[in-house]
Amino acid sequence: MDATPVPVLAPVAISEDERAAIIEAVRDFAQSELAPHALEWDRASHFPRETLGLGGELGLGGIYVREDVGGSGLSRSDAAAIFEELAKGDPAIAAYISIHNMVAWMIDTYATDAQRQEWLPLLTSMQGFGSYCLTEPGAGSDAAAIATSAIRSGDEYVLTGVKQFISGGGEASVYIVMARTDADAGARGITAFLVPADTAGLSFGQLEHKMGWNAQPTRQVILDEVRVPAANILGGEGQGFKIAMSALDGGRINIAACSLGGAQWALDRAVTYVHERFTFGEPLAEKQAVVFTLADMATELRAARALVRDAAAALDAKAPDASMQCAMAKRFATDAGFTVANQALQLHGGYGYLHEYGIEKVVRDLRVHQILEGTNEIMRVIIGRQLLAH
Repeated sequence: MDATPVPVLAPVAISEDERAAIIEAVRDFAQSELAPHALEWDRASHFPRETLGLGGELGLGGIYVREDVGGSGLSRSDAAAIFEELAKGDPAIAAYISIHNMVAWMIDTYATDAQRQEWLPLLTSMQGFGSYCLTEPGAGSDAAAIATSAIRSGDEYVLTGVKQFISGGGEASVYIVMARTDADAGARGITAFLVPADTAGLSFGQLEHKMGWNAQPTRQVILDEVRVPAANILGGEGQGFKIAMSALDGGRINIAACSLGGAQWALDRAVTYVHERFTFGEPLAEKQAVVFTLADMATELRAARALVRDAAAALDAKAPDASMQCAMAKRFATDAGFTVANQALQLHGGYGYLHEYGIEKVVRDLRVHQILEGTNEIMRVIIGRQLLAH
């Protein structure tokens, strides 16, 4: 196999009219294919493979993957707007599409041409799915401390270890697994491997029962002397940690955008509700405390949207402070998104606590955004270190 990665090209430039048409198509998909089923999928912990396949037909399986393998070739700025619209339909499904796109981008960016041709048509069509395997039971925020090992054996590597909290576990077609090829090299001793789902020795833990995100499966990924060819290395031996971290920059923008979409949906419902609900002879919308709460909710979301937009533009431009901007956007938007959704629940009173209204589901779904793709405490570490480095 050719070990030379394919040169990465700039995103496809599209006009404002084309962008508006794409966003409108995504909005229609979210409202017709996601929103009507979101509560039932949440209740039944149902992973909607067929619906995701329809999203693949729309180009959602490789939003910023190159077009020669079925990708849409769009920018990170375009992607942020897309994920916000998807999350208005169902934040849990939007977030999984984000993770799937992160895997596809890693292959598109770091793989050899043979690897790209093998996996990306499957992923961009969403006839198959990808999972990102970094976190372990004993290594979460300290990702460089992973213990999963990859030992060379002739033309193969033998992978042994357990990955924790893996979205798509048991459903994906390919797993990008970060494993340690050098026990003494710290972060520089980590290598990324492409592990097909049918590889001998690969198995999965039980379905995790979570607070939210019930429509996407989360399981342990267990590697028991899993043998993969050396040709399955992604990007070169010892490059795994760098690849994993570069993928998280974009993942953080996407999750921030998902928080915006879910929170905006909740805010819109709250605005409608306070017009309809009367207490003490007048609508809630006439009460100053309610007006002030709504004003703050809208302001927080607009500020968060600006941070997400700027971070996406910085990533597109490969700005030197792009990682810091991504961390800022993720920290602020996921905190703001959860707070706004929670306030929307409060404004609904007891009705907000009922499943049928959908507000409590969004609150549950958005809560984990403050934890995944790097906790918001880690976002502060990233921001602070970059500030102090100058």
